[in-house]
Amino acid sequence: MSLLPIDEAHQRILDGIAPVESESVDLLTAIDRVLAAPVTARLTQPPFNASAMDGYGVRATDVATAPTTLRVIGEANAGGPFAGEVAAGEAVRIFTGASLPRGADTVVIQENTTRNGDKVTITEAAMPGANMRLAGGDFRNGDLLLPEGRLLDASAITLAAAGGHDAMLVRRRPRVAILATGDELVEPGGTLAPGQIISSNPYGLAAMVKHFGGEPRLLGIARDSIEDLRAKLDEAGDADVLITIGGASVGDRDLVKPALEAHGMTLDFWRVAIRPGKPMLFGRRGPMRILGLPGNPLSCLIAARIFLVPLLFKLLGRTDDPSQLRAAVLTHDVAGNTGRQHYMRATLTDSPAGLPRVTALKVQDSAHMSALVAANALIVRAPQAAPATAGDVVSVLPIDF
Repeated sequence: MSLLPIDEAHQRILDGIAPVESESVDLLTAIDRVLAAPVTARLTQPPFNASAMDGYGVRATDVATAPTTLRVIGEANAGGPFAGEVAAGEAVRIFTGASLPRGADTVVIQENTTRNGDKVTITEAAMPGANMRLAGGDFRNGDLLLPEGRLLDASAITLAAAGGHDAMLVRRRPRVAILATGDELVEPGGTLAPGQIISSNPYGLAAMVKHFGGEPRLLGIARDSIEDLRAKLDEAGDADVLITIGGASVGDRDLVKPALEAHGMTLDFWRVAIRPGKPMLFGRRGPMRILGLPGNPLSCLIAARIFLVPLLFKLLGRTDDPSQLRAAVLTHDVAGNTGRQHYMRATLTDSPAGLPRVTALKVQDSAHMSALVAANALIVRAPQAAPATAGDVVSVLPIDF
């Protein structure tokens, strides 16, 4: 069976995916959720002409020249407006955030005044509208504040609250079931018998799923038998995505593919032209998407970043592209590539001028997790790419999990 190109694998995984259902959440729990509907303003901000500085609310015609002396007729505070009207030759003491009194159309800052009892001398002329925040200057009732598909961060939540919202409609978190497979696996903290290793992949994947907006569900470890695999697969329940780890290669004990097919999976593809991570499969069981990832920890996490994260984005209805590559300048020579797209672990550093600089780690063995921990980017080398030299511009994918 020939290896499937990366772009085609992406297309098949994302084909026909619709966003998951929506739910309402309050502002305190909205962080890192994805909007399922646009947020529009329910009020105007500011709701009135407001002073941007401490000073005096005046008529612009009275302060077109300076010095000039005006009579102070009252005071306006934030939340405590002046009820009267400013007439010619009058001023109101005003503080930041207070609404401008009727008749006033300018604020003279305190530093440009001298006060003597109920008289204030304006020592520097002011332009009409100076030091004011106009009503609706930020947004007006009915304006679009946040589009559907927006990831909610602190600034977005602040804007929604200012717009009159105490709750928002967001996508529920996609449910991702994670199943490790293999007789050799032991849960973290367990005692290793000869030939056994720690099952670390599910915990890294669960962290990645959480980081990108999903809800992970660990199904434990399935032993190398069709019966145990099928029993564990039953526990996936209503998951939107099922991830199996390991057992998807071509060995006699690689039973994941036949177990999934016996469980009702329709195989879409098996084995991808990627390095690391070739022994990967994708299939469907009704609405559930199934990703079979390699058992090698580094290959597993990289394959998940390449294929699982875009799937989560589409399930969440996010409008940004997690597969967007950046350009960077190589700091050293790189050999030509083979027939599989290579994701080389690397460090990306900002440059004072121009593009960032990228350096591949010396250790590229897919068995070395420490190499992934030391990296913050992946250099993407296309199949059959020619050798590259220091100073060449290459494509990189940030490691953002």
